[in-house]
Amino acid sequence: MYDLYQCNSNDTARYILGKSGAKKLFVVGLNPSTANQLKPDITVTKVERAALMHGFDGFVMTNLYPLRCTQPWRLPKRRNTAMFEQNIQTITDFAKSEPKPVFWAAWGGDINLRPYLLDGFKTVNRVVESLNGRWVKFGSLRSNGHPRHPSRLSYRWNFTDFDVPGYLNILA
Repeated sequence: MYDLYQCNSNDTARYILGKSGAKKLFVVGLNPSTANQLKPDITVTKVERAALMHGFDGFVMTNLYPLRCTQPWRLPKRRNTAMFEQNIQTITDFAKSEPKPVFWAAWGGDINLRPYLLDGFKTVNRVVESLNGRWVKFGSLRSNGHPRHPSRLSYRWNFTDFDVPGYLNILA
């Protein structure tokens, strides 16, 4: 079903999930749940449809932290540094394939649950900047200023620019 897939040896961490295309959308969630290369979940299903509806013929689902966890508040208190670094390297390697990659901020409101999630955003943002990429959001921001999670999107919404400096100010 999906031809882009990278995980750790026991599939407890997923780094990349998606479909190849000439114009891929890079989606940055909080952390992966259950989707794999053979079976989507609601998030990946909505991501794929939104990408296709807005001119992208492929997508790459990534996350601020790669550990699979269906309940983000159960993420470990401390990050696994090797897993974190592998995640960033994999995102970087895939994003280099696009001339001006577009990154969808799609992590929802749970970024404040663990300090390393914010670190993940800041690190991915440095990757986006180094590749001359840009950030977008889908629909309006949540009332607390965070970008919306794809599982709760409306297909009537559109992509608009995501104000990274403004977002970092609300997180400070």
